[in-house]
Amino acid sequence: MTATTLLIFAALLATLYEIAFCWRETSWPKSVIKTGSVAVLALAAPGLAAPMLIVAGLALGALGDFFLSRPGEKAFLAGMAAFAAGHLAYAAEFWTPGTLPPLVPALVLLALGISTEFWLAPRTGALRWPVRAYVGVITLMALAALTLGQDRQVTLWGAVLFVLSDLFLSLDLFVVKSPGLNRLLSHALWAAYWSGQALILLGMAANPPF
Repeated sequence: MTATTLLIFAALLATLYEIAFCWRETSWPKSVIKTGSVAVLALAAPGLAAPMLIVAGLALGALGDFFLSRPGEKAFLAGMAAFAAGHLAYAAEFWTPGTLPPLVPALVLLALGISTEFWLAPRTGALRWPVRAYVGVITLMALAALTLGQDRQVTLWGAVLFVLSDLFLSLDLFVVKSPGLNRLLSHALWAAYWSGQALILLGMAANPPF
C-alpha cells in the first residue's frame, strides 16, 4: 500500500469509529477500529518521510488507544502512560532550540494546566497523581509545538486539537454525568483527537501526499 492509500484507510476507520463506536460500551470491535485508525497513520508515516519520533508518537498513541478502549483502572493507567510517552516523543521532535514559545499562547496553556487543579484533580480520586503527571506532559508537548516555525503551522494546529481532545476526555470521564452530554463529548473528543494526530503527521512529513 502507498502512504496515501494508508491515509485514506485510516480516515475511513476513524470515520467508522466516529459513527458507530465512539459512544458505545467496550467491545473488541471497538478496540480494533479505534486502535487501527491511528496505527495505520503510524504505518503511513515512514512513506511520508516523517521523523522517527513522530512515527513513535503515533505508534504509542495507537497503543494508548487500545488500552483506553479496554475496561479497568490498570488499562486506563497503561493508556495514560503510553500517551504520555507519545507526547514526550512529539515534544522532543517539536522543540526548536533557541526559540521560546510566544508569551500569550504559552500563558494560556499554563493557565489551562493549572486550572485542572480546581475542576479536575478533586474529581479523580486515586488517579489524581497520574492525571496530574499527564497534564504536565501534554502541556510540555503543546509548549514545544509553539516553538515550531511558520512552515509547521499544520502541526501546531494538530497539537492544539490533541490538547482539546484531552480536555473533552477529562470532562467526559470525570466531570459530566449527563448521558446526552457524555455522548456529545465522545463524538467531539474523537473528532479532535484523530484530526490532531493526522495533522501532526501531515505537518511533519517531509514528503506530504499533497
